[in-house]
Amino acid sequence: MIFVICYTSSNMKVLLVGGGGREHAIAWKLAQSPRITKLYCAPGNAGIADVAEIVPITADDIHALLAFAQKENIGFTVVGPEAPLVKGIVDLFTQNGLRIFGPTAAAARLEGSKVFMKEMLVKANIPTAHYRTFSDAQSAMDYLGTAQFPLVIKADGLAAGKGVLVTADPKEAGEFIAGTMSEKMFGASGDKIIIEQFLDGEEASYIVVADGANFVPMATAQDHKRAFDGDKGPNTGGMGAYSPAPVVTPEVDEKVRTRIIAPLLETMQREGCPFRGFLYAGLMIEKGEPYVLEFNVRLGDPEAQPLLFRYESDLLDLLEASANGNVEKIAPRWSEGASVCVVIASGGYPGDFKKGFPIEGLSSCGNDAVVFHAGTKREGGKVLTTGGRVLGVTANAPTVAEAVKKAYECAGKIKFEGMFYRKDIARRAIER
Repeated sequence: MIFVICYTSSNMKVLLVGGGGREHAIAWKLAQSPRITKLYCAPGNAGIADVAEIVPITADDIHALLAFAQKENIGFTVVGPEAPLVKGIVDLFTQNGLRIFGPTAAAARLEGSKVFMKEMLVKANIPTAHYRTFSDAQSAMDYLGTAQFPLVIKADGLAAGKGVLVTADPKEAGEFIAGTMSEKMFGASGDKIIIEQFLDGEEASYIVVADGANFVPMATAQDHKRAFDGDKGPNTGGMGAYSPAPVVTPEVDEKVRTRIIAPLLETMQREGCPFRGFLYAGLMIEKGEPYVLEFNVRLGDPEAQPLLFRYESDLLDLLEASANGNVEKIAPRWSEGASVCVVIASGGYPGDFKKGFPIEGLSSCGNDAVVFHAGTKREGGKVLTTGGRVLGVTANAPTVAEAVKKAYECAGKIKFEGMFYRKDIARRAIER
């Protein structure tokens, strides 16, 4: 039996699932809500521990999370990362009468399967790159002989933002296909791949909160996926972000709402998997026309950091409205100016990297910036590195250039062995 509970409580316990930079930003914002009496986070990190009680349960252990929520009488659960959503945490909680924010497993296939996502784009007549799907390596290799480079090659399933190759080199393309499909470097996520045409333009992140039928747009943002300055190096989960994104003009914004977001939500409803939660459209803007590169089913990371820094309303109200099916009642308030996040990463990321290095300078930024933790833990009185992306230094200012200056001044005060960060975050916005 499925229980549907639609109410809004003034005082409640809230559970946040996840432990990255996105979740620290969400926890930081939720902790400001006067309606929350107790905030928990599973599994959290060293930074989240300052605003929430840490629960030692991994984000994908959805049955243990359910047991905790039932035991602690959690009034509302917010899911940060994609893995538990794809695994069906929303279905599990809902079936047990618990209120939760996020899409069902069926709707989360938008991110869990790039093949499914492309099929939805075609059904909704949404502009995207021409593509072909392959389920065996040899067929994909044969296709390279006739394809026009550059190409974009994507593993079908979840790969932590690393299962994508943009290349003009047939040899590199072949090696990626072999590694993905034959050598299983992304596991079962690489059983199928998509090869699509390369779109040339400027990327932007367009994120909305949907309730199945209606949606509320977040502020615009742009992230930097390549590891090194000048958009060079391998793809990562994101090396920095800023908001707003000037490339999303009012004209582009209208096209995205009417040609992309609304048709997708209508199609998902028609297909029997209505979408509720954060819907993230990764766009390529080419001569003022938006094309969909990907859909994600959660708030972007690192876009979450500058977006939530600028968000002035109670975040709990918005997330509850999504779960309750009435987002049209929410009119979010955003701060003027701009916000910029600079990600500090471990040496070697997104490849192999070492962990366990003590971090210095975390309290040296004062009120000029917030340091959101992504891959950290507290041990023996010290904060240590535990991930590839370690911190997200985020600052607000009247202009993007001023916010960049504040963020880099703070980043320069933080030290740990092997750390690196890009020096050109928000370059395109400053140059406009």
